[in-house]
Amino acid sequence: MATVVVVGTQWGDEGKGKVVDLLTRHADVIVRFQGGNNAGHTLLVGGEKFIFHLIPSGILYPDKLCLVGNGVVLDPAVLIGELDELAARDRPVTPDRLRVSENTHLILPYHRALDHAREAAKSGGRKIGTTGRGIGPCYEDKIVRTGIKVADLLDPDLFREKLEENVREKNFLLTRRYGAEPLDAGAIYDEYMAYAERLAPFAANVSVLIDEARRAGRHVLFEGAQGTQLDVDHGTYPYVTSSNTVAGGACAGAGIGPSRVDYVLGICKAYTTRVGGGPFPTELEDAVGDHLQERGAEFGATTGRRRRCGWLDGVVLQDAVRLNGLDGLAVTKLDVLSGLDPLKLCRRYEVDGRPVTSMPANIRQVERLSPVYEELSGWREDLSGVAGLDDLPPAARDYLRAMEEIAGVPVALVSVGPGRDQTLLLRNPFEA
Repeated sequence: MATVVVVGTQWGDEGKGKVVDLLTRHADVIVRFQGGNNAGHTLLVGGEKFIFHLIPSGILYPDKLCLVGNGVVLDPAVLIGELDELAARDRPVTPDRLRVSENTHLILPYHRALDHAREAAKSGGRKIGTTGRGIGPCYEDKIVRTGIKVADLLDPDLFREKLEENVREKNFLLTRRYGAEPLDAGAIYDEYMAYAERLAPFAANVSVLIDEARRAGRHVLFEGAQGTQLDVDHGTYPYVTSSNTVAGGACAGAGIGPSRVDYVLGICKAYTTRVGGGPFPTELEDAVGDHLQERGAEFGATTGRRRRCGWLDGVVLQDAVRLNGLDGLAVTKLDVLSGLDPLKLCRRYEVDGRPVTSMPANIRQVERLSPVYEELSGWREDLSGVAGLDDLPPAARDYLRAMEEIAGVPVALVSVGPGRDQTLLLRNPFEA
């Protein structure tokens, strides 16, 4: 029995979905522990493309149990849409394969309305680049204790009471502060009662299910969303998401004690990308950046927005190792670097002539950072058919060793293409 947590080491979009899908074959239970449908995991299985925003990536295996933890904020329309799409593709999901925590907070129409209104009211560089899915406002209600949980939705009278009180407050903000249209509590109630009927069979105490699985000797895999630098406490605030994306978030977001975590795997793209606003020290706005964007097909799975691309940021990687307690790295999209020579790695930053080896807390300092690079030789070989580590070009192996040196932890997995069979599993986290 082992418990493994998978997290992103950068600003998200590192390829966590593919890695989770791969590791799921070794796991029995897969748990999503934070975030909402602002995250998207793209999988290519048997030539079919799947994009999940809420359902854990392990759902494509028919014999696994997938759980949505209390740390997630859930848009029921999105979850039901994913269930319906899977059913339409002859992959129906039943409650014996998917359960949702009764303590998961629900995204409601007023959360999305406030998200859009607040972003629209910001000017220029103050825009966060939110997906507009209502994630932040939902977490906000959770913290000020006005949120509505799955358990509340399943009690029609309690749901109506909480909904009507919240709509009165949100309508005041929408109309008086932002000049937006008010919302109808009655219409929302009717819509969500239909969702309640669909969701009721899936509701459960996820913490208890995880504990039962552990006691039965089953492997549990925790699937994070976004990346370390988007963590609300430790990321490039305020250009972050609204939850704790680091490995410690798995404990609070699913209901498991920290001593029960056996291995933390950090997913690290062989270069760096970012979607939306915010500082990005190693960003490339040149032909190399275009190469990474085009060869890596760097478009957001949730928004479709073009991702900003840059060289690998070693400072960001070291921050991730420290903040998550990483035991190993999964390096994705190594194949995208083929054809680039030389390659560059950022070892540290400089700001105002001073060396900087961790991400500053002051956002204005972050915006003034200058990366300090070292160069490595590139390679021209196509890596998509590589079957083992020894088959990689020497320069590619040198690049992986440089990543290990920066991180101080070993590479456990290397991805050289989007398919399941294009992954080199060097160390199985469940056997570590």
